[in-house]
This record gives sequence, C-alpha cells and structure tokens, in this order.
Amino acid sequence: MNAVPTDQIEAPTPRTWARRRRELGEHVARTIGALQARVLSSAPQPEAVSALARLRRGIGRMPGFDFTLERYLQVPDHLLGYRPADDAEAADSEHAVHDAVTLYALHQQSRQDPMHLGGRGLGHALAALSRKSTGPEGVRRRFAALGTASTYHESIYHLRGLITMLRGHQIPLDYGLLADDLQTLRRPAGRPQVQAIWGREFYRARPDSTDAPDSALAQED
Repeated sequence: MNAVPTDQIEAPTPRTWARRRRELGEHVARTIGALQARVLSSAPQPEAVSALARLRRGIGRMPGFDFTLERYLQVPDHLLGYRPADDAEAADSEHAVHDAVTLYALHQQSRQDPMHLGGRGLGHALAALSRKSTGPEGVRRRFAALGTASTYHESIYHLRGLITMLRGHQIPLDYGLLADDLQTLRRPAGRPQVQAIWGREFYRARPDSTDAPDSALAQED
C-alpha cells in the first residue's frame, strides 16, 4: 500500500463559491487528515489502525466515552463555545467533533483510498451516491429522512446509514464541513439552516461532477 499523497487528503484551494470550513471544521479536518495518513501509509501505524477501530465503537455514544482517544476527540478550549451550566454535560462542539470523527472511522473501515476529502459537502457526496447506486430512490428516501429528522440523535442515526452506503461505493466526504454542520445542527435555530444547505448541495450537484468537489455549491458560512 502506497503512502497517501497530500493532495488526496485535502483538496486544492476551493473555488470562490465553494463552502468553507469554520475553525472547528479546520480542527477536525487536520485531526482526521493526520489519522488518515497514518492509517493509509505504506506501513500503516498499528496505533492509528487500533484507534480507528475503537472510534467506530463510539458511534452514537456520548463524548468522553473513551479517554484514551482524547487526541482524536478533544476540542481545544478556544473552540468549545457555550458550555452547559453542568460541566459534566458535553458542549455542542464536543458532540460535533465526536460524531464527525467516529463516523469517519466507520467510513474509512477496510478502505484503502482516503474517505476524507476536502471540499465535498454531505449533499454533494450523497448526489454522487445517488448516481452510482443501483437503487437511487433508496438513497433519496434515506436523505429525505435525514432532512426531516426532528432531533439531533435521529439525524446521527440516519447519517450512520448514509455513511455506510457512501463507504460501500467508496465516495469520500469532507468531515471538517460535516463537523461544522453538526455543531450548527445542535443549535435551536440551526436545524433548518443545515438541512437547507444539504438539500441545495444535493440538487445543485451536476451529473458529471461525481469525482470532484462540487463547483456549484453556494457560500454558506
């Protein structure tokens, strides 16, 4: 297995109309990019491979479920944002990082190509999945279920199924953008905003743009 070229970990400078990550998303992209490089190197690092397996077990669990994974799931103090009055509860940023990184671990499982790719939003990735799938209506139904989810927990449930489908077709995703979206999704007024972004990405994706970041995404930061 050859080392993963840097340009496969992060896409080239995004076009002016592409969505850009916020600071939390950049943090997640760096964390996952480093983990991905270690897992996919010509000599995969055992600690990274083990971490990927342990991270998969964290899907759907609460942040902090395994303190030995701190290097992958910790949120820097300046990115924590609003903290609940009870400090035993996780902040929105911690939920977003936890869910983005653990879903990436599921996506990368047994794959020798990088499943984190800068510049590809969730809606764009799912549009590519719809074109590649033998059952595109099934993809659209699952995407519609995500778009009408009424709780954060329900959204993560539907995301897990969609990520599994993306993995099956080896379609990558920008997990930094996903982390930003999940943080917004947890805010009281954030759900319709994120669902609208995903919907626009999905329907703006061109039929011939399956293997490149979408050139028709609107700026949504």
